[in-house]
This record gives sequence, C-alpha cells and structure tokens, in this order.
Amino acid sequence: MDSILVRGGSELHGSIPISGAKNACLTLMPAALLTEEPLTLTNAPRLSDIRTMRALLESLGCEVASLQDGRVLVVGTEKITSCRADYEIVRKMRASILVLGPLLAREGEAVVSLPGGCAIGARPVDMHLHGLEALGAALELRDGYIHASARNGLKGAEVEFPVVSVGATENILMAATLAAGTTVLRNAAMEPEIVDLATCLRRMGARIEGDGTGIIVVEGVARLGGATHAVVADRIELGTYMLAPAIAGGEVELVGGRIDLVRAFCEKLAATGVEISETANGLLVSRGNGALKPVDVTTAPHPGFPTDLQAQMMALLTLASGVSRLEERIFENRFMHAPELARMGADIEVHGGVATVTGVDRLRGAPVMATDLRASVSLILAGLAAEGETRVARVYHLDRGYEHLEHKLSVCGANITRIDGGRQ
Repeated sequence: MDSILVRGGSELHGSIPISGAKNACLTLMPAALLTEEPLTLTNAPRLSDIRTMRALLESLGCEVASLQDGRVLVVGTEKITSCRADYEIVRKMRASILVLGPLLAREGEAVVSLPGGCAIGARPVDMHLHGLEALGAALELRDGYIHASARNGLKGAEVEFPVVSVGATENILMAATLAAGTTVLRNAAMEPEIVDLATCLRRMGARIEGDGTGIIVVEGVARLGGATHAVVADRIELGTYMLAPAIAGGEVELVGGRIDLVRAFCEKLAATGVEISETANGLLVSRGNGALKPVDVTTAPHPGFPTDLQAQMMALLTLASGVSRLEERIFENRFMHAPELARMGADIEVHGGVATVTGVDRLRGAPVMATDLRASVSLILAGLAAEGETRVARVYHLDRGYEHLEHKLSVCGANITRIDGGRQ
C-alpha cells in the first residue's frame, strides 16, 4: 500500500485550486438515473470514490463518458438494464445507497446492498427507508440487501426526519421529483450539497422549493430531462487547505473558496488567531503573529461546524497555547486519529464523544496510520508542522476524497512525497 512521507518545518506560500465537491458529485451522478437524457457535470473531482460511483452506475446500464481529463462527466441512462446494486461495488462507499431513491422512482423497483465506507460508526440507513416508505414504497431487508418496490409509482407525502441526515434528504429529494403529488421534507439537511443537488434537479425540470432550509417542498413531475451543471466547490477540501498554512505557517490563497461554504469553520479558525480574507479569486489564509489560541468546537449539521473538518481542526489545536475541547455530535468513533496524533507528541484525552486537547510546544514526526478519510489528512497536516519525518500509512483512504494532495501542497513549499507501496 502507498504511504505519504512529510518532512515538517516548511512554511507554505502560493495558491491552491479547490476542486469540485466529492460529496456533491456523488449525489449528482445518481440523479442521472431519473432521466433518459444525458446529465453533464462540469468541475467534477478526479477521485477514487467518483470512479466507484461510475462503476456502480455502469452496472445499472448507464453510459458514462469522461471528458477534459475527467473534469467533465456525461452520464446517460437511456435505459436502465439492472435495478440491482451489488455488494461488491456498494461495500466500497456509503454514497452508493443514493441509487436507491432514483431507481425506485423511475423503475418502481430496486435491490440495493447495504453500504460500506469508512469505519466511523454505524451510520444506519433507517431514515432513507423511513422516507421511502412514507412515499409508498414496500421495503424488505433480506440477505444484506434492501428489496424495494413501488409498482404503482411513488406518491407525495409528508416526511419528517427524526434527526438531520444529508444522505436521507438527498435520497428522498431525488425520489420525490417523480412522485405523484406534493412531498414535504421536514427537518431536512441544509448543507450546500443539498442546495447544489436541488439546483441541478431544477435544471432537469424538477419543481423544488425551500432547499437550504429545514423544509423542502417538491411538486412531482411526470418526467425529467437532461441538463448541464457545475459541481459546487468542495467545502471540506477548502477547510482542509485553509488549515495547512495555519499549522505550518505562511500564506496561501484558496482559489474558488467561499466563506459562505464554511462560515462556522471560519469563525473558529479566526478565533485561534489565523487571518482570513476574501480576494478576487477566493480566500487568503495566513498565520497571524503570536501563539495559536485554543477554541472549543462542537460538530453540528450545517450551518454548524462540519464533522468532516473535526479531525483536521484537532491537528491544529494540538499546537494551541492552552486547552481546547472538541465534541463530536454527528458520528460515534470519530476520534480514531487521536491516538495517532498522540504518537507525534500531541496531548489528547478522549472520553466518549469529547476530546480534550492540551496544546504542546512542538510535534515530532512519527510513523502513523490513517483510519479514515479525514483522519488521514489530519495526520498529514500535523506532519507539516512536526519536527522530522512523518510517514502516513494506508493513504488509500486519502485518495477517496483529496485530488492530487501532494502536488497541491508541494507547489506551496511543503516537503511531501508519495511512497509507492512496492518500495520499502
């Protein structure tokens, strides 16, 4: 397996382009199942998860063309040839569950394996199933698969999610576009990826109001058409690279970055003493004078602090002058990076869903192991500031969500290289 070697101590200066959002693109691609006409997605990220979703869609009968070196995806689904999403593909990525709603809406049936993905808690699909049942689907869990049917089509209904779920909101929103009548989603997720999906669906002919709020109203239509849509900038990649000069020192411009995508994160980052300003091309981030200040962070659904930036923020706070507290309220088991940061000299105590971080003067390079996508990049960030060498193993996690990370950091002055798994 590949690993990444980071030699710390170099300040970062330059610019980093922000890619299209992985989580948005993984939702937009299944939306192509809703129409017989092609859906063209521009600003697509080039990631292993995108390739996995492409393989899944092709197994269902989609034709996917990759243009402009992978930046443009054209997904055509003139005919769905299979309504079965097999375990061998679905197990690789949780976003695979997002084919369930579109298949059911267009074909009236679907057989989808229970999904896999990062080991950061159970993340059940109960709310996806609850929403589809409300729309009239008959569901059965058998042999690790969801067997769903709606022989007479889906019907509009009121769906209230017991807790906010991005994936469930996306799945039910897509299904509702072709359901007869009106569907109201209450306690819906408000993430930018939801707004991006709704914008794309409207371009395809869907009738949707309220996206970006907790109540989304969908008037079902008989059919959807093709469209061209630019994938929104990746707010998690943006936040991650904003932390790079914050932890290593220096000044970096994030091209394509927008504060409105990461406002709660920006507020906490600024509170540590990091300077953030808007430019004509994006955002400029620099390490202010003096020691980093500690802050308390609680993850929450959008517009709160993103759980997908918690691990990276923890890496920064290991060097803050004082005690910080991070509370994880979205996923259990999402502090698995803490013991690896401790191997680098961090002072972290974890009790349940709360991590207490006492800042240290310096981190030391060490061999560490990535446990999930965001944990992997938190260790690389820590390595940028650590004395000596940090070798991060199991970086296949990283490749699921960060496009050419080594290149983007190295052009700004980071000493970072990928070590081929065949080399010792």
